[in-house]
Amino acid sequence: MAAQRTPRNPADGPTRERLVDAAISVLAASGPAEVKVRRISEEAGVSTITVYHHFGGVRGLLDEVVIRGYSSLRDALLDAEASDDDPGVQLFAMALATREMARSNPHLYDMMFGLSTRGTYRATTPPTPTQHHFREAYGVLVGACERMKTAARIDIDDPEQIAAQLWSLVHGFVSLEAGGHFDGHEDPVTSVLAPMAVAQLVGNGENRVRATECARTAYMRWRTVHQD
Repeated sequence: MAAQRTPRNPADGPTRERLVDAAISVLAASGPAEVKVRRISEEAGVSTITVYHHFGGVRGLLDEVVIRGYSSLRDALLDAEASDDDPGVQLFAMALATREMARSNPHLYDMMFGLSTRGTYRATTPPTPTQHHFREAYGVLVGACERMKTAARIDIDDPEQIAAQLWSLVHGFVSLEAGGHFDGHEDPVTSVLAPMAVAQLVGNGENRVRATECARTAYMRWRTVHQD
């Protein structure tokens, strides 16, 4: 569902933050093609020159949008980490948190990971000023993998290696689901994401029964919070 636009009072909040909020709102409602200086400035209740004054143009503003997205992702992953003491449950909870973020604002997610463009601008074409912000979010995932290794539940030497595998798995699933490729599945999490993630962990040394139970625990907790 498209985000509802709310009239903004120019006196409310710091101008830079209002502009980032406005850009995210426009992106959610209309997609990257409508992320334009005039549209954003109208949404924020400021003059068009304000965008150039604070960000140098749309490109600089979109870098801040992407940074905000990574910050939100990091917060969501930290919440997933705090949801359980078991690092296996944490990993599955992080997968679900990533999926939820992508579903709540797919255009923002696409821009964060280079799946959409605005004109010639591609938010994540390296090198960018946003990459270290992604690394901060990604580091939460690596931390859970490190705890799996410390507990001798995976037999891989480099925890970042399994983190990269799991991130690729989840990101691929999220992208395909967003494209409607799993529309024929009653529940893509239980039929695709969870079995795939379980198989990945088992292939790296985790016990299948324990991995399956971790996935079930994380998903049932997610359903309690998110399902109608």
